[in-house]
Amino acid sequence: MDARHPYTAKSLVDAQDMHRTVMSGFRGWGLDGEPDARAQMGVLSTWSVDLKAGVLILVVQSRVPGDWAGMPRGALTDKPHVITVDRTFHTGDSVAFRTVVNPTRSRQSGPSAPDRPRGRRTAHTRPDHVRQWFARRLQPPGEPRKAPDGVIRIGANTQDESLAIRMLPTVTSPSPHKGLRIARAEIRGTLTVTDPAALVDTMTEGIGHGRAYGCGLLLTR
Repeated sequence: MDARHPYTAKSLVDAQDMHRTVMSGFRGWGLDGEPDARAQMGVLSTWSVDLKAGVLILVVQSRVPGDWAGMPRGALTDKPHVITVDRTFHTGDSVAFRTVVNPTRSRQSGPSAPDRPRGRRTAHTRPDHVRQWFARRLQPPGEPRKAPDGVIRIGANTQDESLAIRMLPTVTSPSPHKGLRIARAEIRGTLTVTDPAALVDTMTEGIGHGRAYGCGLLLTR
């Protein structure tokens, strides 16, 4: 997309508008205003921008086909490239991956208790903390999908010190979404498949929070 086009430029400065841009390709698949429409259609996205070239690259994954014919004239620099993902993973396969995540932790405001609700989510802002966040989601061979602390693992493992971590700008939204702040980090590396079914679930459902705002999509090759 043309990063200098007003339609695209607005999405770059407003996370809620970027969400609307992504979801504009899926009109008619669900009822307007349905709160879990994105999850029902399996829509995940990620984006990157080349400011020098003035190009926004938007990657969208979904269970249903998208239709981008409604994009404003001039907003697209090229026709959308559509592929059908059809790949079988086996235990022991090695795959390169990239993902942008919203790494958060739950901070309790008082002493923990079994019936105490979860604390407020706060973002990790340091690469070493993001590394630890992702390491908790790795699944060593023979380990179950769900960790003892309740974290859902991703069906693959790696040496966490080999991960490349890059902190990305926080995305926000102006009024009426002034409280929306999505901290982001990019993680790159190589995974070894340990639980193929769990990995496919991870690729389909995403990782962590912020999935409506360009986080959680696991890209592999």
